[in-house]
Amino acid sequence: MVEITEQQHGKHPNGKDIFVYTLRNSNDTIVKITNYGAIIMAIKIKKSDNTYNDIVLGFDEPSQYWSEEYLKQYPYFGAAIGRYGNRIDKSSITIDGVTYQLNSHNPEFQLHGGVEGFDKKVWERIPTADDTLVLQYISPDGEEGFPGELTTQIIFKLNDSDELSYEYKATTTKPTAVNLTHHSYFNLNNGEGDIHTHRLRINASNYLEQDKNYCTTGKVLPVKGTRNDFTSFNETGKIENAEKGIDISFPLDQVGIEHVAAEAEFNGTKLQVFTTEPLVHLYNACGSPEIKGKNGTLYKPFSGFCFETQKHPNAIRVEGFPNTILRPGEEYYTKTIYRITTT
Repeated sequence: MVEITEQQHGKHPNGKDIFVYTLRNSNDTIVKITNYGAIIMAIKIKKSDNTYNDIVLGFDEPSQYWSEEYLKQYPYFGAAIGRYGNRIDKSSITIDGVTYQLNSHNPEFQLHGGVEGFDKKVWERIPTADDTLVLQYISPDGEEGFPGELTTQIIFKLNDSDELSYEYKATTTKPTAVNLTHHSYFNLNNGEGDIHTHRLRINASNYLEQDKNYCTTGKVLPVKGTRNDFTSFNETGKIENAEKGIDISFPLDQVGIEHVAAEAEFNGTKLQVFTTEPLVHLYNACGSPEIKGKNGTLYKPFSGFCFETQKHPNAIRVEGFPNTILRPGEEYYTKTIYRITTT
């Protein structure tokens, strides 16, 4: 049986109430989520010695996620990403012959939905009759340059098998571009140290070529013989030129919620990712800032890794990539599951 409790944590500078929701299952696994940015603040797994292993990076208080210090070098810790995950080349999209200029800090590309994406919005909780947490954000027509009013829900569920899932649902009033993901940074060592000795595997024989701005070009390249080969478990610190970091998209060999898309292991703790999406983007925090997180832990580059499940980045501009145009009358839907086991 899973319990969900709600606690108010002050107000956002825009005056809206901020809440932290705690999901707890029969194993005493604890997940904390705030309605600011639909951020996963904690995933705490109880170990055999009755201590907790919190496997995601983040902060103790919601207000720290909008602090001036944090926003200077902003890594999107644990946040919902929308309307469009990763980069859109040239910061523009064309739908049905109409071109829309998108908001961006960089005119050469838009990143993670623009200047103020879904990660910086205060979401509204939608009441449900079961043990689920549903958060909703209604993005107005034209927000960050995207056409159409987009109503998005993210549905979080924790079960007694230590599986945390999130589902996205979205509808629009005009044809628009949608490619939602979530940006948790995992560190299976209670968020401490670097992830160089974490062992990662991704169910992908290929990766997507990127240009100098990390925008995908449309070319699909084999991982064999490259530093991007995670077809078998690979320690991130042992890859060629590890100091360069990893910020690469991997189209999956097998697509579907029944297949393991990606997994990670460290010291008896395993994370497995299942998804309806066709791609996992791996980022090993090579560009993250030095900043104090939960319990005063100092986060640095390589303190965590992201398994971002989504459709191909920049697909809206690349012929042959999956469709990311949502039209009125359609429902956007994705599901991702994090399964955690520990000894």
